[in-house]
Amino acid sequence: MGERLDKFLSSQGLGTRKEVGKLVRSGGVTVDGKPEKDPGAKVEPEQMAIEVNGRPVCYREHLYIMMNKPAGVLSATEDRHAQTVLDLLPEDLRRRGLFPAGRLDKDTTGLLLITDDGELAHNMLSPKKHVYKLYFAKLDAPVNREDEEAFSAGIRWQGETYAPGRLWAGEDPFYGFVEIREGRFHQVKRMFEARGKTVLELKRLKIGGLQLDETLGEGECRLLTPQEVQSIFR
Repeated sequence: MGERLDKFLSSQGLGTRKEVGKLVRSGGVTVDGKPEKDPGAKVEPEQMAIEVNGRPVCYREHLYIMMNKPAGVLSATEDRHAQTVLDLLPEDLRRRGLFPAGRLDKDTTGLLLITDDGELAHNMLSPKKHVYKLYFAKLDAPVNREDEEAFSAGIRWQGETYAPGRLWAGEDPFYGFVEIREGRFHQVKRMFEARGKTVLELKRLKIGGLQLDETLGEGECRLLTPQEVQSIFR
């Protein structure tokens, strides 16, 4: 049956249906080496070579983008008053339907997955799937053994119950590493708050087996490889 050419190009983040329609009619698109000026032409993206202005369009059903989220940016799709993580995406990675999977607080930095794959996001975020997230926290007081035991047992605080996690101190006891499988609002901060400690800085380092690419500067991003996507659930 195939798919409309304009619909396919739009799904790959190349513009709205109207915009890509104009592009097709202008002669900027070739299919298997031949110009195609009909936006409604049927194509098989996985089997045909489609180029826009001489550049090949690689078919991807879903996008999986790793971002090193900076502080001060919202993990949201849009906001009238503040910059969002989607605003930081380069033009070639923008596509309808993208959203941050597993939001980070505005002042929290580090590994953020942006995707349009709702099923993967659901499985990644479900506590039942046991996909642990690793955070680095800078604190106003040192981590001690009682803190580690409390995190391991699970914490109740202000009417909330947080599932057991792992906490251990870094070489500097004011630095702590936390591994949790939940991702509730301000969770890491509140767990430390229950222990009488304030989180001064918080950074996510890993989601499952996926580790933050430290070569990415804050605000930078890149596509994940298929192996990296699989590593999330490893």
